[in-house]
Amino acid sequence: MAISTLPPSGMRDFLPAELTRRRHVESVIRRVYESFGFVPIETPTVENLSTLLGKYGEEGDQLLFRILHRRDKLARALQQPSVTEKDLAEMGLRYDLTVPLARLIANSKDLPRFFKRYQIQLVWRADRPGRGRFREFQQCDVDITGTTSLIAEAEVCSAVATVLSELGFKDFHIHLNHRQLLRCLISAAGLRPDQEETALVAVDKMDKIGEAGVLKELQARGITDASASLLLEMLRRPEGLDEAGELARLESRLSGIEGASAHIAQLRELLAISAHTPAGSHLRIDATLARGLGYYTGPIFEIRSPLASGSLGGGGRYDNLIGMFRGQTIPAVGFSIGFERLVMVMEEKGLFGELAVGPDVMLCRFDDVAPADVLKAATALRTAGVKVEVYPETPKLGKQLAYAESAGARVAAILGLSEVQTGSITLKHLSTGEQLTLPAGEAPAKIRGWLHP
Repeated sequence: MAISTLPPSGMRDFLPAELTRRRHVESVIRRVYESFGFVPIETPTVENLSTLLGKYGEEGDQLLFRILHRRDKLARALQQPSVTEKDLAEMGLRYDLTVPLARLIANSKDLPRFFKRYQIQLVWRADRPGRGRFREFQQCDVDITGTTSLIAEAEVCSAVATVLSELGFKDFHIHLNHRQLLRCLISAAGLRPDQEETALVAVDKMDKIGEAGVLKELQARGITDASASLLLEMLRRPEGLDEAGELARLESRLSGIEGASAHIAQLRELLAISAHTPAGSHLRIDATLARGLGYYTGPIFEIRSPLASGSLGGGGRYDNLIGMFRGQTIPAVGFSIGFERLVMVMEEKGLFGELAVGPDVMLCRFDDVAPADVLKAATALRTAGVKVEVYPETPKLGKQLAYAESAGARVAAILGLSEVQTGSITLKHLSTGEQLTLPAGEAPAKIRGWLHP
């Protein structure tokens, strides 16, 4: 039977043009994050299951890719009379970048008190693949640990807003809620504490299945019609209210609910201190925002844009996660850009502009030029900062020039015996047809002039 040449479901190969676009987005993210004082880290692809399990909620735990024991250990596990999934694996692929960060901080003694980190790496989820949803995908996280100050929330939101603006997004919002405020709303609707997680999971699907779908799911999970309807009514933002008005509405509905005023005050303060930052004009209060991961403890946020269906990223405060590893509370807040969906939307909306793919120069030669001479010329151009591909054979020049255009080169450099003997080189601009012969030492400057007029 023939071996399939397709990658595994939910995973992809990337050709040069695609990878160039992805690296362009990544370079903007890195530059912006570093301009805010964030420093890069990386963590292993594989984590212990004891690190990963119990951090994402029941649904998230089911999506972890587990790695089977190897050799003798696997054989011994399979020989047990009643084998469970837990017996077969003790490691898994990382599900996100936040839990590995928490483990790293708990394991590190020399980090600064306020650690501003960014991380751009692949993660894996055993999810059902779909449009914009993959099993292997890249995340771009930015986090601040060690402080409860709302400046941290404002900074991560501002960094992400700056990235989106620089990538050409003009119309986007950062939806803002508070995880504890959402719990107050659930309580005020008459749900029992043991129904809270069920309600959070259902509300988190609001943007996908709509209010009617959430109502149906709440009812299917044993929540009374009255409580489900009241919860949705309290979550619903009336048209025409600005951010201050929506917070006032929520405060009125939750009067008498312990802690609600304090959580609303936090959101009010965050709006105020963000007013003159890149995020300020994009923040929107959204009581329906839930963020499905179980570790959030405070303000939560998610990027929405009319250019995209679904979220372009999200995050929030998770003050208790690191403490699960270290045994002491270390406050933290983070934001993750949905890299794959961001790239997809930029491709669909033409936000990339013209990105050069391939070499600047294709170095061609006649058959009377020795291979050593063409490689010497290529080395000189590369040393001067020019990206050069050498055509490896010597067919007719027209065939070499046609290949140069198909490979994305914008300039052809041509070597014949006379150029080698005089220390010169012939350059041809492949778009305009302009051609000239000049001393080899002057070629890099001329090429740069053509490439960047």
